[in-house]
Amino acid sequence: MSTILSRLSIFGRKTTQSKDDGPKSATASAYTAPEFSIDAYRPIKVICIGAGFSGILAAIRFQQKVPNLELNIYEKEDAIGGTWRANRYPGAACDVPSHCYQFSFEDQSQWSGMFSTGPEILANMERVVDKYKIRKYITLKHELTHAKYDEGTGKWTVRIRRGEDGKEFEEECDVFMLCIGSLNRWHWPEIDGLKDFKGKLVHSAQWDVGEGTWEEGVKDWGDKTVGVIGNGSSGIQIVAAIHPKIKKLVNYSRAKTWICPAFGAGATMDNLGRDSSNTDPRFTAEELEMLKDPKRFAEFRHITEHEMNKLHPMSIRDSEVQKAVRKLFEDHMKQVLAPKPGLYEKIVPEWSVFCRRLTPCAGYLEALAAENTTYETTPIKRITAKGVELTDGRHDDLDVLVCATGFDVSYHYPFEIVGRGGTTLNERWAAGAEAYLSIAVDSFPNMFLMYGPGSGLNAAGIIVMIEAQMGYIVKAVQKLQSERLKSIEVKKAATADWSEHMQAYFPKTVYLDSCHSWYKTPEGRIIGLYPGSALHSLKALANPRWEDYDYERIDKTHNRLYWLGDGQTENERTQTGDLAWYLNNVDVPPIPAQ
Repeated sequence: MSTILSRLSIFGRKTTQSKDDGPKSATASAYTAPEFSIDAYRPIKVICIGAGFSGILAAIRFQQKVPNLELNIYEKEDAIGGTWRANRYPGAACDVPSHCYQFSFEDQSQWSGMFSTGPEILANMERVVDKYKIRKYITLKHELTHAKYDEGTGKWTVRIRRGEDGKEFEEECDVFMLCIGSLNRWHWPEIDGLKDFKGKLVHSAQWDVGEGTWEEGVKDWGDKTVGVIGNGSSGIQIVAAIHPKIKKLVNYSRAKTWICPAFGAGATMDNLGRDSSNTDPRFTAEELEMLKDPKRFAEFRHITEHEMNKLHPMSIRDSEVQKAVRKLFEDHMKQVLAPKPGLYEKIVPEWSVFCRRLTPCAGYLEALAAENTTYETTPIKRITAKGVELTDGRHDDLDVLVCATGFDVSYHYPFEIVGRGGTTLNERWAAGAEAYLSIAVDSFPNMFLMYGPGSGLNAAGIIVMIEAQMGYIVKAVQKLQSERLKSIEVKKAATADWSEHMQAYFPKTVYLDSCHSWYKTPEGRIIGLYPGSALHSLKALANPRWEDYDYERIDKTHNRLYWLGDGQTENERTQTGDLAWYLNNVDVPPIPAQ
């Protein structure tokens, strides 16, 4: 080869600099190329708060895609699962088809029904954690109390409290992630006298089932009168679940709501050969056996997701789909509530279907229509030792009072997060929570959110969104690592543009109707929802707009391309590994038909 090269004019003879090149500047001559290879990835440490779906996904994807990684995930509870660990109340179940509520790379086919139960979902999360061997990253019973960004080092100092002894310790990281979602801080309702109640007082988010099931916990309620405050998702599911097991039930509601018809066949269940008159959401043994076939299941899962993604037009005000769905709901609710004259008018709202998230729950309307149930819309004045006193003077004696009154959705966290210039996240969000693409906040470099403000999908399962968000965040961390960046921070103007776009989008939707929902601030501004469909979010998050960020480099050099290194890859430098990796998984273009 040396003989061949010597014959080429560029080789084997001394070359001189062309006059056209001009003299090198003093700055340029001072630059020296580094001694590391382009893919000698620097160590990167990530601390993630929360071990629900988002934290589990973070562990899986970081482990897969970020080399030279140190990852610590801190979870304040005594087990993984997030909302599915906290919410173990009677009837807790998924509000989207089960097959849309799992990671795209997981094929769980044996859900007991179209809307899987909380214990099933939690068990599947445990299975996934073990399958991908990520428990090594998760530390339970450890709670975040404080986090602060250091502008000099480009690192976060995170303070954690141990659950066993309450002692706190501090730990540094390059990247700080919040995977705590928005529905995780439950609270008691602000009703006078709540602590005076002498019966059994329960909150939906703190339902103690011990080592057993909720059914075991209510087995002695057969002669009890139970009051349930709230008709959101939790209240609806609880009423439907416990009604057959108790003597009398009172459902206290301050707001009207739409209730989904029972899940019919449609294209999804038609795929299994189900008769359209069969609205039982549970799968038969024959159907479950059919879905064990991987090819058959892939087809079923695909059509289920396809049908789910058809729902977005329901959110557009006065659309034909919205009108048709409203008529369907009205007819269904009139039919089921017919045994109690006047009940339909008490529960059906004026605002549009989809203004607040729907809860498909077989049995709720039937429970309200039963003789031993009262649907009470008169406001509660106070709680007494024996029950509930209403504003019109009536009193309901109760043995059990269930508060299905939701969560703190203000995004004002109980811990302090301090960013650049001493700005706290609670201060930054005082006028309303906002995050660029729901992922990043200006003044908080190297910090990312999963399922932050602006992430909610009313017409789809949230898993598709968090997978897209995680893919985006992984790319940001890869950039931080491979380009030797000290910090990556979204520009304030980019965040402002995102918020402006959000607020310009929602007036054409039903979300600004007069319903009460966790999507809105008290002033009516939408902060909880994504401005578009699930499919839109996949497109928007697929390719980060790096020009929307500011950067600081680790290395003290004027040259922004210092990360290019010494002109070789690590495999070449060490003469190890695959030196023809580009031939693996080649993107082969299709040949046009003509």
